[in-house]
Amino acid sequence: MKTKLTPFMRLSLTIVILLTSIAAAPFSQPNRPQSTATQDLLDALGGVPCFDGSLFTCVTIEMPLDHFNPADTRTIPVTFAVLPAYSTRKGMFVTATGGPGFSGVASADPYTSAFDPSIPEIFDIVFFDQRGLLLSGDQTCPFAAGVFYQQDSSGITPEQEAALKQTAETFSTNCVNEVSNPDLLPYLGTKQAVEDLELFRQMTGDDKFWLYGESYGTQYAQTYAAAHGEHLAGLILDGTVDLTYDGIGFYTRQAQAFNDVLTASLAACNDDPACNEDLLEDAIAAYDTLASQLSQHPISFRFPLPLGGFAKRQFTLSNLEYVAASQMYTESDRMMFVRALAAYTSNNTIVPLARLLYIDLGLDPQTLDLILDPYYSDAVFFGVECQDYGYPGNTPDEKAELYLDAADPVEASIPRLASIIYGDFPCAYWPFAISDLTRPDYLTLEGVPMIVLGATADPATPVGNGINVFQHLADGYLITQQGGPHVIFGRGNECPDALVTDFLVNDVVPSQRETICDGFLMDDYVPISPRLAGAFKTPRNALSAVETEIYYLPEYFYWDGFTPTAAGCTYGGTLDFDINAAGTRNIFTLEKCAFTKNFIMTGSGFYNIENDRFVLEVRTTGRWKCNLKYARTGEKINITGKCDGRSINENHNDDDQEKHKAPDHKETKEDH
Repeated sequence: MKTKLTPFMRLSLTIVILLTSIAAAPFSQPNRPQSTATQDLLDALGGVPCFDGSLFTCVTIEMPLDHFNPADTRTIPVTFAVLPAYSTRKGMFVTATGGPGFSGVASADPYTSAFDPSIPEIFDIVFFDQRGLLLSGDQTCPFAAGVFYQQDSSGITPEQEAALKQTAETFSTNCVNEVSNPDLLPYLGTKQAVEDLELFRQMTGDDKFWLYGESYGTQYAQTYAAAHGEHLAGLILDGTVDLTYDGIGFYTRQAQAFNDVLTASLAACNDDPACNEDLLEDAIAAYDTLASQLSQHPISFRFPLPLGGFAKRQFTLSNLEYVAASQMYTESDRMMFVRALAAYTSNNTIVPLARLLYIDLGLDPQTLDLILDPYYSDAVFFGVECQDYGYPGNTPDEKAELYLDAADPVEASIPRLASIIYGDFPCAYWPFAISDLTRPDYLTLEGVPMIVLGATADPATPVGNGINVFQHLADGYLITQQGGPHVIFGRGNECPDALVTDFLVNDVVPSQRETICDGFLMDDYVPISPRLAGAFKTPRNALSAVETEIYYLPEYFYWDGFTPTAAGCTYGGTLDFDINAAGTRNIFTLEKCAFTKNFIMTGSGFYNIENDRFVLEVRTTGRWKCNLKYARTGEKINITGKCDGRSINENHNDDDQEKHKAPDHKETKEDH
């Protein structure tokens, strides 16, 4: 259903950094001619490059605004991104991305870079911006959403329920008022949107094509298949929505899944000696203790600002639930959340959790102003959801009351993140919401081979959804990854990637109806640095810890890899990072920066991506007064300079090599 983050849940990538730039994950085009027929068609349709640096050609087609009312002559522009096949063309492979509300066109280049090269070799690759989104209408309400997402998300007491109703009504009104053309909103539902793809298929002349849907895209793909299944050569669902559930049924299962993945991640911490030591107690109890404390009152804290100094901030229970849900999407996100929780438990600092919160909310950490995301639309999200799912009630307030009544047992029975149940609550007040409560039947799709992909640790589209869909298919194949992220194809696991590629390229279905792929729940835990510099035996130990803290600083870990960025160091000062013109070095500038109290650094450094070399040249004050050069290359460390008047020239094996794994900035947060 959803792959976006609300204060109640985060259902995708990012994260929310779906994309950082088209240039961040370039796809290399082979030096060979592309499909002439496809390119001729694109040229005839007025095709242009989608973005600077994109290999895709974009065509914008005026579609009927209402496909089901021929008397309505209004139109809406819908943009498709196409990369013609490099060799002999087999057909068209279309991707329906998540959301609803994430730009498919903006996803085209980075997603294709994760495909096996044999796929773009023989397929025209197609992505699209669903009607109303970005290049297909650009209906957005970021300011209404920015306020909405920071409100309390619990409905346990009558006062909280009243606040939820007011918040949802205000958001719905403000969002509709903020969009540029509210008249489009009643026509954004998936049943309308799939007809845009059908008309595009007719224009290409393909009788059949291959369709892949991820997360909400599986909602889109199943809707297309129900209407036009005879035109599918193959169908792939990844992170599947079970369309037979009503909205409350879907969110009940989703809330349980988020609770389960969070609990499993905390339990994994208990099984890791280093993580268990940092949490000081049972990790589940640590989370519950913090949540209980926040339920009584917010925590006031000083946040280190990227431009220097501190700002007084507050961290609320809603903030904790927001960031906890946001960080459950991938294996690395889960570890980053547990590590931030450990920093609070061990070092009594909420700052790492706040860093994650601002990234997940899309807020400027200096000012807390909203950072506009051009690739995502909350207006489209609710414009689609409130057309696809009807809720009972004759008036908005009656709809809201019935929704709250249905949510009560969920909040009472699910101990953590139960407020995810309110994911569609604004639909009670959305002016263009449908009233039809009927749900579609399961697909059978006679004659269409179909692969259903899922992960046991997917919180957004629980693995049981896909199993339900698979069990009704005439020619279905189920691939399940143990642990894993939300959406598994193209995420680096060879098992599902190879099976899907073979299916597409060679028309080979998996040898068994059900395949289990290995995976894991959470990245290996990286211990936090001590709060006080007195815990370090030597300056080398302190600088080794600084290297780790830079890598796992949320602002750096989720950095796009090219935008100059600054972060406040936990105990004062600043860290700036950038990349050199050749794209081979991440460059650091430290100004009175302290990640541990009483170890303050001023200087510069870099990380060389090509040879795994990390260097810091810094002056330090506090526990030691030094001028040092710390250089790690691979598993060897050299440290030279003077410290407290004593010369140092030492070579060491890297005892912390497991902590010195730099993040790949092309991969992080890409699943949100």
